[in-house]
Formats: sequence, C-alpha cells, structure tokens
Amino acid sequence: MNILLLGSGGREHALSWKLAQSPSCTKLFAAPGNPGIAEDAELVSLDAADHDAVVQFCKDREIGLVVIGPEAPLVDGLADSLRNSDIPVFGPSKSAAQLEGSKGFTKDLCELAGIPTAGYVRTTSLDDARAALDRFSAPYVLKADGLAAGKGVVIAENRQDAEEALADMFGGRFGEAGAEVVIEEFLQGEEASFFALSDGVNIVPFGTAQDHKRVGEGDTGPNTGGMGAYSPAPVLTPELQARVMKEIIEPTVATMRAEGMPYSGVLYAGLMLTSKGPELIEYNCRFGDPECQVLMMRLDSDLVEVLHACAEGRLGDVGAEFLDETAMTVVMAAKGYPGTPEEGGAIDLGHADANGAKVFHAGTAIKDGQLVANGGRVLNVTATGANVTQAQANAFRAVDAINFPSGFYRRDIGWREIAREKEGAL
Repeated sequence: MNILLLGSGGREHALSWKLAQSPSCTKLFAAPGNPGIAEDAELVSLDAADHDAVVQFCKDREIGLVVIGPEAPLVDGLADSLRNSDIPVFGPSKSAAQLEGSKGFTKDLCELAGIPTAGYVRTTSLDDARAALDRFSAPYVLKADGLAAGKGVVIAENRQDAEEALADMFGGRFGEAGAEVVIEEFLQGEEASFFALSDGVNIVPFGTAQDHKRVGEGDTGPNTGGMGAYSPAPVLTPELQARVMKEIIEPTVATMRAEGMPYSGVLYAGLMLTSKGPELIEYNCRFGDPECQVLMMRLDSDLVEVLHACAEGRLGDVGAEFLDETAMTVVMAAKGYPGTPEEGGAIDLGHADANGAKVFHAGTAIKDGQLVANGGRVLNVTATGANVTQAQANAFRAVDAINFPSGFYRRDIGWREIAREKEGAL
C-alpha cells in the first residue's frame, strides 16, 4: 500500500526507516521530512494544518495509511478529517488527543477513572496559582496546560522560584499553552515510560524506555525534549508492567470509550515509580522522541501491519514482538539548546552507521550540498547491545565517528541502569 508519514524529526525518521522495511509498503511519502527521511521516502510539500490538502493528496495518491508523527496535528484534529474521508489513519481523534493537549484534562480523567497520579490544582490566573501553592510543599511542579514542545514543565525548588516561574508562564513564556497552569504534588521515585497501542477497544503493549530530559550530565540543567533514551527499561519489571496495564492503561482506554472519545493510536505513559507503585505523570498521544528511535531499533514485527490494524480497529488480530537486546540513542544537539540553538553548523557523519548503528536525523538540512544543523536536537545516534552498558559503548563509538563542531551531547545516557548493571556484576 501507499503510505503517508507526517513529520520532520528524529521520531519520524525512525518511523520511516521501519515503515520502509515492510513488504506491505509499496510507496512511502513524507511531509515535510528531512534529509534522513529522504533516504526512505519521497518528500512532498504538504501543510499538516491544511486538512483539505492532506485529504486530497491521499485521494490522489491512493494512500492506504496515514501515520501522524507529531502531536500538534493530532490536537488540531487532522485524524478526524482523514477518518471522515474514509482514509485509514494512525493517531487519535481531536477529542482523544486532549490526553496530551491538556494536562488538566488528563488529571481530571485520572480522578474520574481512579488512576494513580499526583495531587493537583488547575489554575487560570497568576493570583489563583500563587494561592494554590499554599496547598503544596517544595519542590513545586508547574505545568503549562497546553502543548509546549516538551518544555512546559518547571520544577521549582522553592517558593520564590515557583512564583517567578508562574509569572513567566502567565506572562506568555509558553504562549497560549500557559493560559492555564496545573500545579502538582512532587512525586518521589524514578521515571520510566510505558507504551501501548489501542484501537479504542483492544490494547497491545508496545515496549518500555527511560529517557533523560535534563540538558546537563547528572540530569542537571533545564528540561529539554530529551537528550537520550534506552529500551527496554529493566526498572519496569514484568510485575510492574502488569500493574501499569491494569491500573493505568486499561482504565484510560475504558474511560475514554465510555466518555464517547475512544482512543485509537499510541498511548505513551510517562510514569513515576513511587514507593506505592507506578503513578502517571503525563500522557503523550504520539511516540516519544527520542524513545521512538530505540523502540524501532528493537521492534521485530512488521510496523505497517501493526499500525494498519490499529487504524482499522483490528488490533486484536496482531501483536508486537521486540528483540531481547537493548537499544540506546544519544542526542547530538546544537549549542545553545534548549534556548536558541546555533543553526547552520556543518556535519560530517563519517562512518557512524558502521557496526549496526543508525543515525536518525532530527534537525538537519542540506545547504550547498553540505549536511548542516537545522534545529535544537540535530541527530539521534542509535545502537544496540546485550545490555545498557554495551549499547552505550556502541552508541558512543558511533558518536565519536561524527564531526559536528557546533554540537554537544551527554556522555552519561543510561547512567542509572549502568550503575545497577555494575552492581549486579559484583
């Protein structure tokens, strides 16, 4: 079948790489894509915000499946426009995508369904938010309600920092996304990610991962969209995964269906593993970035078959198998990220793809025949190994083969699990 993939980042490059491997994929189109995606797909000029144009393209090219990579088109309702035109699409409806589009919506859903999560207050003014701080103790978790490109969360260590952050949020730091702010109880524990596919009724587990959100080594500095990740996450034991399915994923799918907004697509649950068990931090309605990259490196099933079954409500007919090995991705970012990144820096990939490694393009462009940086997160250097320690060594071997003078990266991706592996070997 002909397939259209929407998006331009590292997540979409990983998806295009895996989609193109399927015997079911006759022709893969991508909009707008990037130089890496161009290796797998024909790049086309389409504005995802122009629903009529996307629908018409799909009709003209006889597209049998649309895969929507980023969250913004989902929150904007593109999946509804495609379904209304009888075009199979992988991704939730506008109403269901509120799980990512509104932090407050998700917290209210958790309360309704009895899903374990942090205590919270929804606020719509600076005065209300300041007053709400009295209900919490430091550190304070402050979240812009809407989409903020993965940067709308502030953890303030004291009351003064919290009040300053709230003033920034309501002052327009995150645009419309900060018109409402959710203040949450700070959860103690270790973060992990759990993925599942749902067609509104059936659910298929789709792997685990851990990522590193802070820009600096030792998990310091401001939050980013993610500086690296690995999969699977051993800290999410089979017992804990069973609890996540029973206590979080299944109630979410059932409640969404009961509320008249059945969820079809990927559910990406950000979790905190507390002393009481797994608790939901947030939902994303698309594959994580850079978590998607490590999931695709491990996936041993036909991605087209799985996503098409999900789009058509046939998820009960398929499963998803993953390789036992560990995959790790290291993000190479442009200097200045997550603030104003330095663009245009020349990149030479060298022999980074040797020995089974894969470099996914996240923010690149071709200028005068030269590969250059064109975004904050630029490359996702991904490799596999028998465990996290070996996967890290293989990933950094590939990183070291790349010449990117205006880039930087963390050399401690996976440090917690590597420490556990060393301890277990003693």
